[in-house]
Amino acid sequence: MEINCKNCHQVFTGHYCNNCGQPADTHKINAHFLWHDIQHGLLHFDAGIPYSLKQLFTRPGHTIREFIEGKRVKHFKPLSLVAVLGAFYGFLFHYYHIDLFPKDTDSGVDLHDFGEWTANHFAWTTIATIPIYTIGTYIAFRKQGYNFFEFFVLNTFKASQRLFVQILTFPILLYLNSTHHGEKFTTITYIIGLLLIFWTNVQFFNKMSKTKAFFLTILSHIIFWICFLIILITALAIMGKLPK
Repeated sequence: MEINCKNCHQVFTGHYCNNCGQPADTHKINAHFLWHDIQHGLLHFDAGIPYSLKQLFTRPGHTIREFIEGKRVKHFKPLSLVAVLGAFYGFLFHYYHIDLFPKDTDSGVDLHDFGEWTANHFAWTTIATIPIYTIGTYIAFRKQGYNFFEFFVLNTFKASQRLFVQILTFPILLYLNSTHHGEKFTTITYIIGLLLIFWTNVQFFNKMSKTKAFFLTILSHIIFWICFLIILITALAIMGKLPK
């Protein structure tokens, strides 16, 4: 059956116009249409965020490798996923006044303002750390046939893993806020995130032995911390937050 496209007036057959991509079946704008638009256009919620998160916690390395190789239809876009999760966690962090950087009266270092700024820009600061992770991954795994941007996608998905763990465990952090146990809890979540990195890399780099992938992951993380500390110290110096 031939259809006249309502968008460009091209005559076509099938479900989509072969000239502009307009769907053949257009629905009347009503409440159902708006809800469907929110699901598909804003969050792609039916098969985007839930699907990506499920894959990242069941077969993380395999699904990221498949995404890089072209299997992308069901996934939420990696940077968008980090932005959504980071913005939500940053909102929780700021709204409930979580303070992970109390003033250290012994050294004179006051990171409270830095922590407040980080909370207000949590999504962007999370995204900003991805290139630093990628530098470490690129150096350690440079012989595995992936380019820098493909490693960037890998680390973007891993950032989403860590963010989702932080969101799930936020009620515990809220309970421990402003107590001496809060710092210990963040250490635990860091260890969980590190274990997720190891798990993901072992699956992703499945053409090498698990032992080699494990030790190269350690190397990549060391490189990350060296780069991160250099950047952090430089930023604190510019902000005038280093002890005199």
